[in-house]
Amino acid sequence: MTETPTPKEVLSSLHYSAETERVIPTCLKIGGFKLANPVALAPMAGVTDLPMRELCVELGAGMAVAEMLTSDPKLLASRKSSLRRRHSAKGGLRSVQIVGSEPQQLANAARLNADDGADVIDINMGCPAKKVCKKAAGSALLADEDRVAEILKAVVSAVDVPVTLKIRTGVSPQQRNGVAIAKIAEDAGIQLLTVHGRTRADRFKGEAEYHTIERIVDAVSIPVLANGDITTPAQALAVLQKTGAAGIMIGRAALGRPWLPGAIAQSLAGLRTPLPSLAERFLQMRCHLTALHDFHGDFMGVRIARKHVGWFIDAIENDVASSFTEWKRHFNALQDADAQQTLLQTLELRCTDNPSALRNNELAA
Repeated sequence: MTETPTPKEVLSSLHYSAETERVIPTCLKIGGFKLANPVALAPMAGVTDLPMRELCVELGAGMAVAEMLTSDPKLLASRKSSLRRRHSAKGGLRSVQIVGSEPQQLANAARLNADDGADVIDINMGCPAKKVCKKAAGSALLADEDRVAEILKAVVSAVDVPVTLKIRTGVSPQQRNGVAIAKIAEDAGIQLLTVHGRTRADRFKGEAEYHTIERIVDAVSIPVLANGDITTPAQALAVLQKTGAAGIMIGRAALGRPWLPGAIAQSLAGLRTPLPSLAERFLQMRCHLTALHDFHGDFMGVRIARKHVGWFIDAIENDVASSFTEWKRHFNALQDADAQQTLLQTLELRCTDNPSALRNNELAA
C-alpha cells in the first residue's frame, strides 16, 4: 500500500523552498461577502446542480458555484437553464457562472441573474469543451485579450454584485498568457480570479502546473483561487504554499467525494481530518440520491443519479479491498428510484460488514 504523502513531501515535488513559506488563508472575501473558509466547489456542467451544491456546503465547502449558464437569450427559458438557476439557502453564497462570447449578451445575462438573486456573477473563460470553444467562448477567449477586456468591462458595469472570473494559465504551453489576462481582469474590476493550472490546449491532459498561478498571484492584488489536480488536504496545503493563492477550488476530485472540500477546509484550519467512515459516506450518498430524485423528478432523477452513484462507487473502490464493477452495471440498469435506494443499501451492508477493509482511515492533515 502506498502511503499518503505528507505536506512537506508534496511541497518538495512542487519545488517548495522553506524560504518562501506563506501564510495559509483561513477565510475568503469576495467583494462584501466573507466566506467561512477558502475552499470552493468548482462549477461543473452536469454535476454541480442544487443537490450537489447543498451537500458540499453542508459538508463544509466555503462556497459551491453553480453549473455554467448560457448567455444566449433564446435558451434562458429552457428546462436545463431553469434548473441550473434554482437555488436555496442551504446552497450557501449564490455564485452563478455565465458563458458566452458577446459582451452585451453576457452583460444582459449577468443583469438577469443578479436581478434573480445571484450574490456573485462568475464568468467562464476556462472551459475547454469543444462545443463551448467552437463558439469562441470559454477558454477560447484567452486567445483574444481585447475581447476579454471588452467582456469583463461590460459585465462589471452591468451589475452591482461582485463579478469573478475563471480562466486557465493560457492558450497553450507555448503561450501562457494567464498573467496578462489576470491584469486585464483586475483593471476591469473583477474581484476574484480562479486559475486552473492547465492551458486551453492541455484540456485535462497531463499534470496541472502551479508556477503560472504563482506568477499571477504575484502580479495582481485581487484574490486568486488555485484549481487543478488538488485531491488531498496535503496537496491543497502544498499548492497554497507554492502559489500564495487566497484559496483552493476543487473540481473533479469531489466527484464521489462531496466531503473533500470540507475536509480540506478543516485541514487548512489546522484540524485533523479523518476520512468519513463507510457508514457516513453511504448515508451522505443515500441522502444525495433522495435529493436528486426529488429535484430532477422520477425520469431524469433516476438517470442523473447513475453518474453520481458511479462516482461514489469508484471512490470507495479506492478504499475498500473489492471491485464493484458488477454493482455499477446493475445499478445503471435500474429504472426506479426505490430500486436504486434498495441496491445502494444492499451494497452498504456488503461493505460495512467488513470495515477493516478500509485501506486508509485518515487524510493527511
